[in-house]
Amino acid sequence: MGHKLQKRFIFITMLSLLAVLILVEGTINGMNIYQNIQKSETLLKMLSDNEGKFPEETGRPKQDEEKMQREAREEGMPLFRFSPSRETPFETRYFSVKVSQEEYQADVSHIASVSEEEAVTYVKELLEKGKTTGYYKTYRYRITETEEGCLAVFVDCRNDLNMIRNFAFTSILVGILCILLVLVLVTALSGKAIYPVLESIEKQKQFITDAGHELKTPLAIISADVEVIEMNGGENQWTKSIHNQTDRMGNLIKNLLTLSKLEEMQDAAVTEEFNYGQKVLQLIQNFEILMEGKEIRLHTMIEDELKVKGNPEELCQAVSILLDNAVKYTPHSGEIYISLGRTGKYASFQIYNTCDRIPEGDLDCLFDRFYRGDSSRSRKTGGYGIGLSVARAIVKKHHGTIGASREEGGIQFQMQIPAKR
Repeated sequence: MGHKLQKRFIFITMLSLLAVLILVEGTINGMNIYQNIQKSETLLKMLSDNEGKFPEETGRPKQDEEKMQREAREEGMPLFRFSPSRETPFETRYFSVKVSQEEYQADVSHIASVSEEEAVTYVKELLEKGKTTGYYKTYRYRITETEEGCLAVFVDCRNDLNMIRNFAFTSILVGILCILLVLVLVTALSGKAIYPVLESIEKQKQFITDAGHELKTPLAIISADVEVIEMNGGENQWTKSIHNQTDRMGNLIKNLLTLSKLEEMQDAAVTEEFNYGQKVLQLIQNFEILMEGKEIRLHTMIEDELKVKGNPEELCQAVSILLDNAVKYTPHSGEIYISLGRTGKYASFQIYNTCDRIPEGDLDCLFDRFYRGDSSRSRKTGGYGIGLSVARAIVKKHHGTIGASREEGGIQFQMQIPAKR
């Protein structure tokens, strides 16, 4: 129990940390990419508006250049805007191609890695595809219409792309190292973090165990005293009531102790292979007398050679709980349908019974401790609402599933246990 709780605590903590790191790193890398795109777009607009050159290269007045820089800064978001400076023309690698009447005039004087022929080839390929902006290899480009034809401007983004890749790789590496470091710390300190919870759970279990054993003694004395009274004065309605109530209390204590034991021994199950079908048939025979007393019509379809691997005593107890529950809540002259067969990798036990009133809401609450859909009926039938909790604990221990569903005129319980191949 403690080991599972510790693993769950570590899993939730690391999953939360991973989600936060993905969000943070995704945001930071996204901002970095957006900032570089804004920078290249600003440079492309400036070059496109000045026939493939920077303003100072075209002989524009200084005030015009400053105006264009101001407009470029205003176009971007305040946090990501790029502010060109007088050093920008010397820092930028770019080239342009003017197209007029199928004549191509390339200017590659500001870049060394591209020849005029290559520049013209790039533009022809882009014009054939009908693209006007985007990335071509390591260049960001823009093609704009002019009076003579069009102007294609390319800005070399090789350094920016390398920076984006390096930053992404570094951030991911740092994130992985952080996760590993936190995993080590959480693993080392998780025991202290969940210790108060484990201590509280252990105290509750110990209380249930101690109280159960302490209550057995007075119940045994009460039962013995009633038998003495019956020997001297004979049996009457009062002694019968005392017997019934002591039996109910004894069953409640037994179920509480069983439930506590099952939760403590989740990881230490003693299992063996046995014939599940034969066990179920024997259990059904034990309940046939009770069914005959209420004139219940029984229908069965059991695969008697179905084998499972588990604890025979516990699995039989789970089936007995479902059978007892069905008999208790089936009205006089009602019907019970029981089936057992293989469903995929599981041995599926299903039991349906007619009933006067089906509990409303989520039927999963039937497996909660001390839940009773109808208190008055539970008192009449002798139920405390803990039997199904024991059945669920047994099934969970055997890595199976159990559930309930509403059917026409009744309710059906289904229990699935991994079957032996």
